[in-house]
Amino acid sequence: MITKNELDNCFAQVVISLTSINKILMKTVLIVEDDLINARVFSKILTKRGGLDVKHTENVEEVIKIAQSGEADLILMDVSLSRSVYQGKSVDGIKITQMLKSDPQTANLPVILVTAHAMEGDRENFLKQSGADGYISKPVVDHQQFVDQIMALLP
Repeated sequence: MITKNELDNCFAQVVISLTSINKILMKTVLIVEDDLINARVFSKILTKRGGLDVKHTENVEEVIKIAQSGEADLILMDVSLSRSVYQGKSVDGIKITQMLKSDPQTANLPVILVTAHAMEGDRENFLKQSGADGYISKPVVDHQQFVDQIMALLP
């Protein structure tokens, strides 16, 4: 007969195993956004509605490091990064995306551009310029559609 203590230990092992499996299976979205409020909103939507893990930075070196190390499964990239600098030069989300897409190590990492500059023709222009895989305009009103667009590009 199994004691309660043995059963509790067995149950604890199962919980630990399931938690480990969930962390392995959980996808991570890197949010590259200079507006902290937008980053928090995106993060909350993606974790609560999408069950995704989220990282956030606007530091270009860190973006490249995370992308190259495989720590992110998708990047949500703000087009207009006002404070981002790389090798002494000011860079925006278009330039960072171009850098990622031209590097064989990160070329297949999906990048979705996010911007408030939603004028006629901007979507096509930004996608063509950057090589990004998707485009979402701000503000994000339909949270489920936002999550669905991201989930559709996750490997």
